[in-house]
Amino acid sequence: MKEKTKPGVIERLAETAARAESGLNHAKVIQVLKEREDLGSTGIGGGVAIPHGKLDGLDRMIIVVARSREGVPFDAADNRPVHVIFLLLAPNDAASQYLKTLAKISRVLRMEGVSQKILEAEDEEEIRAVIEEAEEKIRSGNF
Repeated sequence: MKEKTKPGVIERLAETAARAESGLNHAKVIQVLKEREDLGSTGIGGGVAIPHGKLDGLDRMIIVVARSREGVPFDAADNRPVHVIFLLLAPNDAASQYLKTLAKISRVLRMEGVSQKILEAEDEEEIRAVIEEAEEKIRSGNF
């Protein structure tokens, strides 16, 4: 991700999500994400942000992973730039699954070395492998 501002990151994430899910309204995604950010930054610290929101009309969860090697000011809890960003969009009627998924993403990203491995990954497949490996460690209790 080349964007250097929080609004730029949100715009790019919304564009990517809208391309991934036909019928998803780009402007509505931006609105939902901005409304959530107005409640408090989704920058959780440690160079990580998890912007998220629920939308009418979705029939499944959408997760977009992005990274910024330079870092983006994101009003994070520790005031450090954000390098790894996970966007989560969920159907309005999936509150339980939404919260569980947010918790799982947070757990994965707080694991030692995961964010760094995502930053160093060569491509999308390698990023996916890093995430899947972390998920497996959580499932097996080996973290």
